[in-house]
Amino acid sequence: MACLVSRSGRELQRYNNMGGRQVVGCIPYRYKEDVDGNMSDELEVLVVSSQKGQGLMFPKGGWELDESVEEAACRESLEEAGVLGIIEHELGQWYFISKRHGIYYEGHMFPMFVKEQLDTWPEKHLRRRIWMSVGEAREVCQHWWMKEALDILVERIMVSSEQGKRDMVLDVL
Repeated sequence: MACLVSRSGRELQRYNNMGGRQVVGCIPYRYKEDVDGNMSDELEVLVVSSQKGQGLMFPKGGWELDESVEEAACRESLEEAGVLGIIEHELGQWYFISKRHGIYYEGHMFPMFVKEQLDTWPEKHLRRRIWMSVGEAREVCQHWWMKEALDILVERIMVSSEQGKRDMVLDVL
């Protein structure tokens, strides 16, 4: 059973050596189903609305002292988007200026292959979640560093797909 309450407060928050918060995010993704219910090659990603406005982004939040970076990524995806899945290898680390505090934050992004989408989740009444194409997500995402992470994910999936096709050809030969 998933926890239905978001963590709050900053007492367990991690900070880097420059005093900036360390935040962790996920790009939840899946492959769109065709009309017959079969998985297609078309990638969809899940964005969520900001708590404080109508901007869209990928789920992200503070990395806390009592969790690994991967656990934080899972928690944020559950709290903000209501999805569970497989966390994959980190897409990268970015430094960006906090709009509110004017200092550099450290952001880590992970892909999450979504296995389950919950009907009820901690921030259901605070956020909207929307599945969309990669192109649409790239247009609407309000953070440049998340767009870069999305580009890395797409490239990684394309390379992996091409490698898989080459392996299948070699198996046939």
